Amino acid sequence: MKTAISNLQRVLESGAFAVTAECGPPRGADPDVVIRKGLLLKKCTDAVNVTDNQTAIVRMSSIAASALLRSVGVEPVAQMVCRDRNRIALQSDALGASALGIRNLLCLSGDHQKFGNQPQGKNVYDIDSMQLLRAVTDMVEKGRFIADDFQMDAPPRLFVGAAENPFADPFEYRVDRLEKKIAHGARFIQTQCVFNLEKFGKFMALVRKRGLHRKAHILAGVTPIKSAAMARYMRDKVAGMDVPEELIARVAKHKGEEARAEGIRICVETIQKLRRMEGVAGVHIMAIEWEEAVPQIVEMAGLLPRP
Repeated sequence: MKTAISNLQRVLESGAFAVTAECGPPRGADPDVVIRKGLLLKKCTDAVNVTDNQTAIVRMSSIAASALLRSVGVEPVAQMVCRDRNRIALQSDALGASALGIRNLLCLSGDHQKFGNQPQGKNVYDIDSMQLLRAVTDMVEKGRFIADDFQMDAPPRLFVGAAENPFADPFEYRVDRLEKKIAHGARFIQTQCVFNLEKFGKFMALVRKRGLHRKAHILAGVTPIKSAAMARYMRDKVAGMDVPEELIARVAKHKGEEARAEGIRICVETIQKLRRMEGVAGVHIMAIEWEEAVPQIVEMAGLLPRP
């Protein structure tokens, strides 16, 4: 077995149940915001994702925020979207991320700019997420750029991953898409938030049937719900999100802090069920500007200390 180049890779390849969380960079240039969030997540996670202008809203760059996390000993997973860069910039940034010591890269398409705060902006999508995965994988494994014979002396060192949404339509196509991403080089997968465990179980059954869980490490996404209103918003307004009515009703019985506490309990119960599901290698906690809840969730789920 090759030596792992990142802590996340080490944990996953050891067979331990991995924990990652999400850190949203600020809509400003204050480095302390990133560092504060990073220190909050440091001891309860194996790596921390840094979103790349999530939901097409301008924020501090993912690579810069990832470097800030490294400065305080937190391992980042830099996210990179195809929306804002052409192939030249994407490959350049992959090199830059590696040079800064960033060792995990999540390749994404990115939310369309019309949903963000710059709807008049021009998107790029020169290449899609599959092509980005292939490009970065070829850079890492072959030291080659897209359609270029130049041989790098120092290829980037990156553990490459991708995202998948098991709940988007058509459902049957999701495993095909996952298989393509793995074939293009994804070595770990982080999924959309899992609220509908029954449907996610069907997705994982298809994954196991094709043996994909043996080719890439699959981390199931989870999100603590703060209120019934938040749950309804995700159900009605976020594309590809599946929030069962019984879950909303359970949170709706509570108000304020009690609703948040119930949301955390649901999240913990979900993690415990995911942990028993064959093929699930870990969880990715997307707390959505509620990073303070993550240490409590990880502890309640029995996932401390981290390996």
